[in-house]
Amino acid sequence: MKGDNMNEPEVPKVRSVQFGELSEESESKTPQSIELLKDVPLTVQAELGRTKMLVREILKLGVGSLIPLDKEAGEPADILVNSKLIAKGEVVEIEGNFGVRIIEIVNR
Repeated sequence: MKGDNMNEPEVPKVRSVQFGELSEESESKTPQSIELLKDVPLTVQAELGRTKMLVREILKLGVGSLIPLDKEAGEPADILVNSKLIAKGEVVEIEGNFGVRIIEIVNR
């Protein structure tokens, strides 16, 4: 039984934790540690612009419909990694495929 009163929650036991000190030696191991992350997949997106539309407007869309975006023609596309803006780029065509050439890295 948890106690005399069944309505009283059990109190968890709490204890202190000791962490080791960071040293220059542990920082020098960072380049080796980054190797663990090199095979982690990330989602990369190139965003030309955005807009908000009502459902009734979306239902009217068809082949040839135009969707106005919040950017001007020729403005750089946003390059996002896991939905975080990391760079700006220009849309290019390479052998019939579209791509984005990075023109600016956004301040971190």
